[in-house]
Amino acid sequence: MFSSITIEHIKEILTRVSKGEQVSFNERLYIQKAADQDQKVNSWLTKATRIQFGKKNPDAVDELLHNLDLGTSEPISMQKPDPDELGSWFSGAPSWVARS
Repeated sequence: MFSSITIEHIKEILTRVSKGEQVSFNERLYIQKAADQDQKVNSWLTKATRIQFGKKNPDAVDELLHNLDLGTSEPISMQKPDPDELGSWFSGAPSWVARS
Protein backbone atom coordinates (compact mmCIF):
# COMPACT_ATOMS: atom_id res chain seq x y z
CA MET A 1 0.00 0.00 0.00
CA PHE A 2 1.35 3.38 -1.00
CA SER A 3 0.81 6.75 0.65
CA SER A 4 -1.35 9.33 -1.10
CA ILE A 5 1.76 11.40 -1.89
CA THR A 6 3.43 8.39 -3.52
CA ILE A 7 0.29 7.62 -5.54
CA GLU A 8 0.15 11.21 -6.80
CA HIS A 9 3.83 11.00 -7.80
CA ILE A 10 3.20 7.72 -9.62
CA LYS A 11 0.19 9.19 -11.44
CA GLU A 12 2.21 12.25 -12.46
CA ILE A 13 4.92 10.05 -13.99
CA LEU A 14 2.35 7.84 -15.73
CA THR A 15 0.63 10.90 -17.17
CA ARG A 16 3.94 11.89 -18.75
CA VAL A 17 4.41 8.33 -20.02
CA SER A 18 0.97 8.35 -21.65
CA LYS A 19 1.69 11.69 -23.34
CA GLY A 20 5.06 10.48 -24.61
CA GLU A 21 6.88 13.15 -22.61
CA GLN A 22 10.36 12.69 -21.16
CA VAL A 23 10.60 10.25 -18.25
CA SER A 24 13.98 9.55 -16.70
CA PHE A 25 15.42 6.07 -16.39
CA ASN A 26 15.19 6.28 -12.57
CA GLU A 27 11.51 7.22 -12.82
CA ARG A 28 10.86 4.27 -15.10
CA LEU A 29 12.61 1.96 -12.64
CA TYR A 30 10.57 3.47 -9.81
CA ILE A 31 7.32 2.90 -11.73
CA GLN A 32 8.26 -0.65 -12.66
CA LYS A 33 9.11 -1.52 -9.04
CA ALA A 34 5.81 -0.01 -7.91
CA ALA A 35 3.97 -1.97 -10.61
CA ASP A 36 5.65 -5.17 -9.45
CA GLN A 37 4.42 -4.52 -5.91
CA ASP A 38 0.88 -3.34 -6.64
CA GLN A 39 -1.58 -4.68 -9.23
CA LYS A 40 -3.37 -1.35 -9.49
CA VAL A 41 -0.15 0.47 -10.39
CA ASN A 42 0.58 -2.29 -12.90
CA SER A 43 -2.83 -1.67 -14.46
CA TRP A 44 -2.15 2.08 -14.62
CA LEU A 45 1.22 1.45 -16.27
CA THR A 46 -0.35 -0.84 -18.85
CA LYS A 47 -3.02 1.73 -19.65
CA ALA A 48 -0.48 4.57 -19.91
CA THR A 49 1.66 2.50 -22.27
CA ARG A 50 -1.34 1.71 -24.48
CA ILE A 51 -2.24 5.39 -24.63
CA GLN A 52 1.37 6.26 -25.48
CA PHE A 53 1.38 3.87 -28.42
CA GLY A 54 -1.97 5.30 -29.52
CA LYS A 55 -3.57 1.93 -30.02
CA LYS A 56 -7.07 2.38 -31.34
CA ASN A 57 -9.81 -0.09 -30.52
CA PRO A 58 -11.21 -0.94 -33.95
CA ASP A 59 -13.81 -3.47 -32.86
CA ALA A 60 -15.89 -4.52 -29.87
CA VAL A 61 -13.54 -7.35 -28.82
CA ASP A 62 -10.51 -5.06 -28.68
CA GLU A 63 -12.55 -2.48 -26.77
CA LEU A 64 -13.58 -5.16 -24.24
CA LEU A 65 -9.99 -6.36 -23.83
CA HIS A 66 -8.84 -2.77 -23.35
CA ASN A 67 -11.50 -2.06 -20.73
CA LEU A 68 -10.72 -5.28 -18.86
CA ASP A 69 -6.95 -4.64 -19.07
CA LEU A 70 -6.39 -8.02 -20.72
CA GLY A 71 -4.45 -6.97 -23.81
CA THR A 72 -0.76 -6.47 -24.12
CA SER A 73 0.81 -3.20 -23.05
CA GLU A 74 3.20 -3.32 -26.00
CA PRO A 75 1.16 -3.68 -29.21
CA ILE A 76 4.32 -3.40 -31.31
CA SER A 77 5.70 -6.65 -29.89
CA MET A 78 2.62 -8.70 -30.75
CA GLN A 79 3.35 -11.61 -33.06
CA LYS A 80 1.05 -12.07 -36.01
CA PRO A 81 1.95 -15.40 -37.59
CA ASP A 82 0.30 -16.51 -40.81
CA PRO A 83 -3.02 -18.09 -39.74
CA ASP A 84 -2.38 -21.01 -42.13
CA GLU A 85 0.84 -21.90 -40.33
CA LEU A 86 -0.28 -23.13 -36.92
CA GLY A 87 3.05 -24.95 -36.57
CA SER A 88 4.87 -21.61 -36.58
CA TRP A 89 3.14 -20.72 -33.32
CA PHE A 90 5.03 -23.57 -31.68
CA SER A 91 8.41 -22.96 -33.32
CA GLY A 92 10.03 -22.00 -30.03
CA ALA A 93 8.35 -24.77 -28.03
CA PRO A 94 10.16 -27.79 -26.58
CA SER A 95 10.65 -30.73 -28.98
CA TRP A 96 8.05 -32.89 -27.21
CA VAL A 97 5.35 -30.41 -28.31
CA ALA A 98 6.15 -30.84 -32.03
CA ARG A 99 3.80 -32.72 -34.31
CA SER A 100 4.43 -36.39 -34.88
